[in-house]
Amino acid sequence: MWKNSSTPRTPVLSVSARKIKDNAADWHNLMMKWETLNDNGFSIATKIVNIKNATRFNDSTLEIEHTEDSSDCERLPLDYNMELEQCCAELLGIFNNLAKIHEKMEKLCSTTKGVCDLETYHHAAEHKAPLFHTWPVSYFYDVSVKLLDMYSQELKLKQTIVEEIAHTADQDLLMVYLSSWLYQPYIDNSNIVLLESMLLETGHRQL
Repeated sequence: MWKNSSTPRTPVLSVSARKIKDNAADWHNLMMKWETLNDNGFSIATKIVNIKNATRFNDSTLEIEHTEDSSDCERLPLDYNMELEQCCAELLGIFNNLAKIHEKMEKLCSTTKGVCDLETYHHAAEHKAPLFHTWPVSYFYDVSVKLLDMYSQELKLKQTIVEEIAHTADQDLLMVYLSSWLYQPYIDNSNIVLLESMLLETGHRQL
């Protein structure tokens, strides 16, 4: 009786542990890709601000010279606008890639909840040993939710920056946009602590 009642649970535990370990690795990879895209986005956003500053300077100069040479007045802002449009398209592309990473993070969170629900279902009537070292399985979901919330808030902020940066004339606000993009206020240092703790628990990192 003991063998018959316990053997069905063994493959469930093995599959659950493997899935949680894979999810931890996926979190690491997605967060690294996010940081790379964030750096690239900052470079593009800086170009946009520089173009806007140069355009504003030339606009003020050309306004004085408009009556003397209208063709130059029309041509220079057009060149700048074309470059600005290209940079804005590149920044939008960066944002779309960040959004795709966020979607994958949502799926990780969802699959982790599925593992938790499955483990609860199979072991509800008994004390459940940890899948790895010390964490109860539910804690993997709690960590995933915390990480997802950080990146969800940050994605909303980046959407605002992408939508507004090319249309903002206020220099101080442009600097706020640049700083916010670079330093990501909604992603604090705890994200690294949470990630590294999860990697340690699942054996991806050695103590």
